[in-house]
Amino acid sequence: MGFRVIFVERYPLEEFFRRVAFREAQRCRLCYQWRLETTASIARRGRFDGFSTTLLFSKQQAHELVRQVGEAEAQGGSLEFLYRDFRPGWGEATRMSLEMGIYRQKYCGCVYSEAERHGIGKKGKGPLPGDPGVF
Repeated sequence: MGFRVIFVERYPLEEFFRRVAFREAQRCRLCYQWRLETTASIARRGRFDGFSTTLLFSKQQAHELVRQVGEAEAQGGSLEFLYRDFRPGWGEATRMSLEMGIYRQKYCGCVYSEAERHGIGKKGKGPLPGDPGVF
C-alpha cells in the first residue's frame, strides 16, 4: 500500500509484566501510557508534528482514557496527539481489510486480553493468573 511504517520488531513481554505486576486491574491504563509514551518518543525523535494510535479504532478500548493519556504524553512540546474516533468506520474498514487479506488481530495485544478472548478470566470461565485466590 506504500505506507512507511515504524514498528518494534518484538513484543517486550517481560517489560509489560514488570509494569503491570500486582496492578492488573489498572493494566489498560498502564499499557496505554507505555504504548503512547513510546509512540510520542519516536515521533519526537523523528521530528513529526503529531502522533496517534490504532487503539482509537477499537470498540473495546476506553477512548476517553486513551485520549487523556495521549494528550498528557504530548504536553510540554511541539507534538500533538491526534484524537479521532475511528469506530464509526469499523465495519467498512473490517470488510476492506478482509478483502485485502490484511491480518486482523482479535485482541488488544496483551496476554490478559488474549486469555479473555479464549474465555479464561471471564466471569464463570475460570480465573486469570494474578486474580485473587490464584497461585
